[in-house]
Amino acid sequence: MKKSIAVIILLLPVFTGYSQQKVQDSLQANPLQEIVVTGQIEPQSLRKSVFNVRVISSQDIKNLAANNLADVLNQYLNITVRPSSSDGRSTVSLFGLDGQYFKILVDNIPLIGEAGLGNNADLSQINLDDIEQIEIIEGSMGVTHGANAVSGVLNIITKKGSRYKWSLRATTQEESVHNEFALFDKGRHIQALALSYAPNERWFFNASVNRNDFQGFLDGKKGKDYFENDATRGYRWLPKEQWNATTMLGYQKNAFRMFYKFQWLNERVDFYNSTVQSGYSPTLGSYRYAMDKRYWTQRFFHNWNASGKLENGMSYTVSLSHQKQQRDTEDFRYYLFTQQEKEAVRQKDQAMEVLYSTGTLSNFFKSKKIDVQLGYEVVSNLGYSLVQEGNNLFVPIAKRLNNYDWFMSSEIKATPSFSIRPGVRYSIQSQFDNQYATSLGLRYLLPKGIELRTSLGQSFRTPTFEELYTKQIFDGHHFTGNENLIPETSWSYEMSAKKTSFLDSGLQVAHTFTANYLKVDDRIDMALARFNAETGNPEYEYINISRYQMWNVATTNQFKGKNWLFNLGASLVGVSQKIDNQVFVSDDRFLYTINANTSVSYTVPKWKTIVSAYYKYSGKTQQFIESSNAYVISEIDDSHWLDATIQKNFFSNTLETTIGARNLFDIKNINQTRTSEGAGHATSNQVMLAYGRSFFVKLTYNLNL
Repeated sequence: MKKSIAVIILLLPVFTGYSQQKVQDSLQANPLQEIVVTGQIEPQSLRKSVFNVRVISSQDIKNLAANNLADVLNQYLNITVRPSSSDGRSTVSLFGLDGQYFKILVDNIPLIGEAGLGNNADLSQINLDDIEQIEIIEGSMGVTHGANAVSGVLNIITKKGSRYKWSLRATTQEESVHNEFALFDKGRHIQALALSYAPNERWFFNASVNRNDFQGFLDGKKGKDYFENDATRGYRWLPKEQWNATTMLGYQKNAFRMFYKFQWLNERVDFYNSTVQSGYSPTLGSYRYAMDKRYWTQRFFHNWNASGKLENGMSYTVSLSHQKQQRDTEDFRYYLFTQQEKEAVRQKDQAMEVLYSTGTLSNFFKSKKIDVQLGYEVVSNLGYSLVQEGNNLFVPIAKRLNNYDWFMSSEIKATPSFSIRPGVRYSIQSQFDNQYATSLGLRYLLPKGIELRTSLGQSFRTPTFEELYTKQIFDGHHFTGNENLIPETSWSYEMSAKKTSFLDSGLQVAHTFTANYLKVDDRIDMALARFNAETGNPEYEYINISRYQMWNVATTNQFKGKNWLFNLGASLVGVSQKIDNQVFVSDDRFLYTINANTSVSYTVPKWKTIVSAYYKYSGKTQQFIESSNAYVISEIDDSHWLDATIQKNFFSNTLETTIGARNLFDIKNINQTRTSEGAGHATSNQVMLAYGRSFFVKLTYNLNL
């Protein structure tokens, strides 16, 4: 029944006729038309963009009481957020491709992680204070954003101005974790303070600090001080404390704009071993202990950006960025009777340091019918990892990877309604053969609010530091990187049709239908490389050996009245993967998934209250996994996610209050079949998805002078 409903939604007519409608092409007259910057030569209205840009507004972020990017992306079609119980990370998957293929930017600058630049980001580490909006483009964006923008890009646009001279914002949020909550103890506790100063129209300064204290989720476990060796010590979700600090200084005069932004992250994740051990010493007598671990992460992000116009009228932008993220591991012995930590050893585990610069020149011609953009991107990336050689020997590896890119893009307005957007990028690589990306986009505006778009893009993904240099050699296990890997290449095709209508009654309606196809060749997987002649043990390494294909059809529908907003969407995704481990090969048939989402928001002006609800259905998925003698299809159950909030303002909007609930259907884990198969039987496993239903209260005090 649920799948039938989703299919009906998917097949909703894209174009609906209205007997009395008013189509307005002006941005000021059309509240549905946001200004977008991602992938654009210059910022422009969403309607005029050749690319199909999806926008998440600051109001959506506020309605969700979202603190980090994972809180937001849970709600959106074809995006899956996967948390980890081993190290506390949360990563993103788009169209079945993991975070290595999806690029995350802050103000058009790729955001660093200890495992990559822009990709492989931990969503829980990306704070959402002072966000103007989030822009998402699906499909290959290699021309405008370089390597690893294969399945799409996400650009976080931050606020860079204020209409007030002084603004102060203080926030506190208390949230339960399923049924676990206590002040300063169990649950999730968030505090934030932000200050901005705009002495005149030219200068702007802001600074903010945010603390997110997640006390973990027991879910039947007994916590860190439990001393029985019955495998119930520790936490199901690891405790995590984050501090984020941001400051920005901006200046503008006439066409010249400049800003400097600094961000700092400090994170601590605690892992408590479920195995309890016993010991004896003359000093302590009989004692019990556990070998525990702590992860420390720090990130420093510097970004300087300038834009303006030269004397001849050409426009320019230039950005310089220095970023560093490092993760340390701290191993220690925790004595359970005395609750003391001893014999702590802390060492650098992973790190990435990047010098980055990008810039563009545009507006070469006085004619408004054609615009050309020339750009460059320079990346100097120093990676570090602690790898495990044989005989339990850990060795540090540090390597530098550089690339020097040149790209050109143009927008040709053949007619007022028809635009053509070709582009090309050439990338000089220090480790690999030189790469290139190409794209072609078309946009056609028809009468009665109809917009047609299509795009073709070629992109590439460079191997990660782990795929190149990792080593895990222990007890007959042999897994290594491969310095001879070549970049993966991809082709992406997309088409979309949108109809926007304005009725005399004031109702605004927008229907969008999209279809896209993505193919990735030379995909990198761990595979059997050889058998050791001396030991007879298999040795595995990363090899360019797999192929991936995906097609997707989706529809989104928005209905907006004076005080309410309703969204309804659905998608059907087919994924084909040919996986070859050099022993046996998977089937390459397409496996299908249905997804649907809806949201509703209603404003009561008299009460200064907004009521919102967000629902997402993630259909049953199938994937090939390796068993003892073949690749078999494993099924992951479907799931339902519902969030609801009530936001109310008091005292002339000085005090904002939000109460709400996340995950009202109380989802924790979902079932995955055939995860361990052999000897004629199969077992199922639980996939970690969420920590169940939670409730929160958020209070924000605003002082504007």
